[in-house]
Amino acid sequence: MKTLEVRLPGKEYMIEIGSGTLSQAGRTVRSVARGNKAALITDKTVDAIYGDMVRQSLKDEGFDLFTVLVEPGEGSKSMGVYSEVCERLLEGGLTRKDIIVALGGGVVGDLAGFVAATVLRGVDFVQIPTTLLSQVDSSVGGKVAVNLNAGKNLAGAFHQARAVVIDTDCLETLPDRVFSDGMAEVIKYGAIEDAGLFQRLSTLGGRPGVMSEIEDVVYTCVDIKRRIVEADEKDEGGRMVLNFGHTLGHAYEKSGGYSRYTHGEAVAAGMVLIAKIGEETGMTRKGCTDQLRSIIRMYGLPESIDIGLEEYAKAVGVDKKAEGSMINLIFIEDIGKAVIRKMDTGSLMEFIGRVE
Repeated sequence: MKTLEVRLPGKEYMIEIGSGTLSQAGRTVRSVARGNKAALITDKTVDAIYGDMVRQSLKDEGFDLFTVLVEPGEGSKSMGVYSEVCERLLEGGLTRKDIIVALGGGVVGDLAGFVAATVLRGVDFVQIPTTLLSQVDSSVGGKVAVNLNAGKNLAGAFHQARAVVIDTDCLETLPDRVFSDGMAEVIKYGAIEDAGLFQRLSTLGGRPGVMSEIEDVVYTCVDIKRRIVEADEKDEGGRMVLNFGHTLGHAYEKSGGYSRYTHGEAVAAGMVLIAKIGEETGMTRKGCTDQLRSIIRMYGLPESIDIGLEEYAKAVGVDKKAEGSMINLIFIEDIGKAVIRKMDTGSLMEFIGRVE
């Protein structure tokens, strides 16, 4: 097992990465819990596979435990489900000194984290991510949120977990599409920060190759995110580079009703388009777009998604990185080197129309 520590003053926490950590999750939760009651929040699909193992691990540590189940899928990241989960926790007798355990992918982690940040004005929680996307990205860094009709992740908070338990064995059970979904974020880390990782992914060539080195791949991505978050917890500066491909990707997700395209599929297409715009403006080295296209194809992700300019404009207009008519966009100057540049939304729309 490998470990990393997120060093945020007063909010330090450990991340455990390895094979078989799920069966020992109760011990980790006990090491950070202040009370004796634990609420396990998970979805029905994950619960059927891993719920009993985690519950037993928590019971072995003496926790008074109850489970809150939600439906799988992005639809559970809603204010309606958020409210239902809060009510269920209060019915179960949760107090401010107790702990929430989030078991699942990015949807469960985001939902449970937002619940933890707000119910009773804030309770502790532990992340146990079970998908590649949540293991390398969403479980670390404290961003928690639900979606609104206006857009993705627009009701949220910064609420750091007390611990993150990553069991890479969970990835063996993922369908190929869900694994590819997570690979978009792995590719992103290579594109913005680690050219060596990007090249390594090209060499590994697909899911079997990545799985042969999965503990190290996950560790590399989480370490990159840890360092970026420590430098900019509240997403006010350098942390924005983690949104490479996301501004345009959110437009694709919104256009598909958050169900037609996975988050990773949308981000993959968004990375290609922003790289094309970067090459068009001279901010990105010529050839980077082709490198992205090649590796995105290799991992079963789309190079493009066809939507109208009006749909782009709607998504950009409510983007959290917007400042009036200007928006902070993430470009890559080269593979492994990201930069933040401001652009007015009108110019962005012109460039999209030109390169699409």
